[in-house]
Amino acid sequence: MASSSSFVHLVNLGLVLVLLGFIVPRSEARPRAFFVFGDSLVDNGNNNYLQTIARANAPPYGIDYPTHRATGRFSNGFNIPDFISQELGAESTMPYLSPDLTRENLLVGANFASAGVGILNDTGDQFMNIIKMHQQLEYFKEYQQRLSALIGVPRTKRLVNQALILITVGGNDFVNNYFLVDSTARSRQYSLPDYVKFLITRYSKHLQRLYDLGARRVLVTGTGPLGCAPAELAMRGKNGECSADLQRAAALYNPQLEQMLLELNKKLGSDVFIAANTALMHNDYITNPNAYGTL
Repeated sequence: MASSSSFVHLVNLGLVLVLLGFIVPRSEARPRAFFVFGDSLVDNGNNNYLQTIARANAPPYGIDYPTHRATGRFSNGFNIPDFISQELGAESTMPYLSPDLTRENLLVGANFASAGVGILNDTGDQFMNIIKMHQQLEYFKEYQQRLSALIGVPRTKRLVNQALILITVGGNDFVNNYFLVDSTARSRQYSLPDYVKFLITRYSKHLQRLYDLGARRVLVTGTGPLGCAPAELAMRGKNGECSADLQRAAALYNPQLEQMLLELNKKLGSDVFIAANTALMHNDYITNPNAYGTL
């Protein structure tokens, strides 16, 4: 288990952001910037600008969004980044590929996430044109160049250093790679425990790159109960139970992710990366719904 300084249970998002110092006092003119990286859980429309089959641009997506229209979010309404933006007192970050992300909008931050991606470059190949993690990070570098042209290099560096960053990736490396079919190239190459170690090593490299690009406060989510997702229940579950293989994968992955973040923080000499236990959050919501106003 990670130490309390670098591990949070995302049960009360507002409290977490207060503790991390990201709720903006009313005296401040502008909330801190917010950047998002990852997969469909946090993509808010980038894939709409790509020739890919991984898109959420038609009903029933968006039915509970204020406009009641699909926005590119893989959700019936707001997604996790939207709620974080609301807690920050800011407008939702725009997809980086949106042509409307210009000038003042750049100061809010940007969303680089793309549905279907994983930690590994070969994850999500079946979706064709998606923004792999290495490209998301290259876009982050490009974003800083664009912003520097508007406000200068020193202000841009300060904005990025002070920003909150969310990264949510990893689930697809199991459901859309290792366990995609009965026998995949990765499952023949690695046993599940060795595959998890391989993922953690690769993920560490992405996070180091994120740090090198100026990130200094990063929420890193683990995977939820992968085997209990509706699609996996339908395809792999037996007698209505969650997929045992995917549940085992999540059980192996999450503790090793936490440990890797601790080691990376130790190497950097600061708690840059904050592990967010989304599995615990999910379980708490299911077992104690009244605490969230849900009957």
